[in-house]
Amino acid sequence: MIEELLGRIDGAASERSRSAWIGRGALGGRAILLVRPRTYMNRSGAAVRSVLEREGAGPHQVLVVCDDLYLPFETMRLRARGSHGGHNGLLSIIERLGTRDFARLRIGVGPPDSGAGHADHVLGRFPSEESRRLPELVKRAADCAEAVVVEGLQSAMTRYNRRHETGSIEEPR
Repeated sequence: MIEELLGRIDGAASERSRSAWIGRGALGGRAILLVRPRTYMNRSGAAVRSVLEREGAGPHQVLVVCDDLYLPFETMRLRARGSHGGHNGLLSIIERLGTRDFARLRIGVGPPDSGAGHADHVLGRFPSEESRRLPELVKRAADCAEAVVVEGLQSAMTRYNRRHETGSIEEPR
């Protein structure tokens, strides 16, 4: 999704810090940073905090995008705040920022097959039918993140927190 968004921003430039890859530019006339931690997922809070401190930004300016085992494949849930919900990456960010008050977009990858471990599931390959649908999901997730930047969080939540028959978000008519 980061790569999709990077292709949409004006004046795109990227850099690497010790803890993160950072893309910079403007989206809808607003300056944005795209940050991909270079740490293990369960230590991503260190990278997020480091970038926020360096940029003089706060948690209220963050949209964290992550996978979610507890949502069906293609389901997206955009929230203004919340718990980690068992996601170690979100737990790390909450611990490092000292708050749960940051926006998050959770993208459903579905539960693992019985007997499969969580790490193997989220790091493994998608089944063929899901792989076929993945490019559209990435595009819609990027559309949602762009809407947060351009339209605001509340508007994006109203627009993207709906489902259609496959469980994914439904575009407005």
